[in-house]
Amino acid sequence: MVRKWKVAGWVGVGVLMGALGTVQLQAWARTNVALPLAELQQLATVFGMIKSDYVEPVDEKKLLSDAISGMVTGLDPHSAYFDAKEWKAFREGTSGSFVGVGIEITMEDGLVKVVSPIEDTPAARAGLLTNDLITKIDDTPVKGMSINEAVKRMRGEPNTKVRLSILRRSEERSFSVTITRDKIKTVSVKSKLIEPGFGWVRISQFQDRTLDDFARHLKKLYQEDPKLKGLVLDLRNDPGGLLNAAVGVAAAFLPADTVVVSTNGQLEESRFVYKADPRYYARGQDVIGQMTKDTMGVFQKIPLVVLVNEGSASASEIVAGALQDHHRATLMGNQTFGKGSVQTVRALGPDTGIKLTTALYYTPSGRSIQAKGIEPEVWVDETPEGNLLAALGTREADLDKHLNVANNGADDVAKVRERERAREEAQKKLEAAQREHPNQRLLPVFGSPEDFRLQQALNQLRGKPVKQSEVLKPRPEQNAKAEQ
Repeated sequence: MVRKWKVAGWVGVGVLMGALGTVQLQAWARTNVALPLAELQQLATVFGMIKSDYVEPVDEKKLLSDAISGMVTGLDPHSAYFDAKEWKAFREGTSGSFVGVGIEITMEDGLVKVVSPIEDTPAARAGLLTNDLITKIDDTPVKGMSINEAVKRMRGEPNTKVRLSILRRSEERSFSVTITRDKIKTVSVKSKLIEPGFGWVRISQFQDRTLDDFARHLKKLYQEDPKLKGLVLDLRNDPGGLLNAAVGVAAAFLPADTVVVSTNGQLEESRFVYKADPRYYARGQDVIGQMTKDTMGVFQKIPLVVLVNEGSASASEIVAGALQDHHRATLMGNQTFGKGSVQTVRALGPDTGIKLTTALYYTPSGRSIQAKGIEPEVWVDETPEGNLLAALGTREADLDKHLNVANNGADDVAKVRERERAREEAQKKLEAAQREHPNQRLLPVFGSPEDFRLQQALNQLRGKPVKQSEVLKPRPEQNAKAEQ
């Protein structure tokens, strides 16, 4: 019997690591598809020409692997082919542990940018800081690498070494650091009692352990204060993860059997409705149901605020959309990433696989958020001074070949150029602020007393005035045809 599981994957390891989407892993082959024989003959002819005429011998397996990869990745930003190393890395990513240096990364100006070193990892111990730029991995320049290639080069076997060349703009210097790889265990759930009556729980990504950890953290909050009056669920910069974990998190706040999300596509197996019921999220013991009993159902009753931003994607958008549609929570922050397509991951053999876009997912009210995202009810700036980094955030609509439900993929060129100008201006402001305040975080740590959006969420729960943004607004849908 083939084990099936679903994933709502990652963008970035901050905003672009790996793949966003809901995925299903299973061995599968379709034999009833008519094949274009003339085109396949042409492919075989090109293969033969390369083998016989190319300037140097080419490995046949690599050639075929590259052909498959090109065919799949040319479809959209989230379809992909996994070779043996990538397949292993993909499966490790859903488990919440991997062997590497311990940094969350994104790409900036063709270089790898450190979003954050993970606490108590080799990278943190080596002194890497947020906003450090990696220019070389060992002796290979990063410029021109994809983020997946950079991740692959930094990962490896335990106790092996990797040398990273670092550009630290805040100190106007470059240096190299050699780091010994180790097993990295990421912590996906954090929580604390902010003050009597009000709790905060943060999910950074949806992994295998997330539901167990989430239930444990909610129980702990209840034990610390059984008279909770409100809770903040923090999904900012959560790039996604396992679908069953997202359904389970939503189920912690919704009545039994409530619709959480539905999917629709060409295949019958792609048309499905997921509900707040252990049949759709539990793998073994129903930890959410047990937590609800142990806490006297308090988390299905108390006021709830959900914090989101442009880095909230896929599985986190599923949770936010379900709680918003059922009027169970107030969403605060700014517009989410907009990852609303569904990928199916299938094993091609013991150590390779593909991830193919097969459907779109919909919130309980039937909304598709593809390339649009979810808009909060209350728009709040990143800091009291404004939004230093908001324009730099990459969203689904910025990705090449993204699916655009509204207009079959056509982008309004003027709007694209306007966003590019805004990003350039924001980048200049960011660099100026970094020069002004070297070695200082420009945005506060999520959950800290300086976290402006969290403080506004607490004001919402307390019934106090909330300082709403005067500048943040929805990004317009791209429903105009592209200029030729």
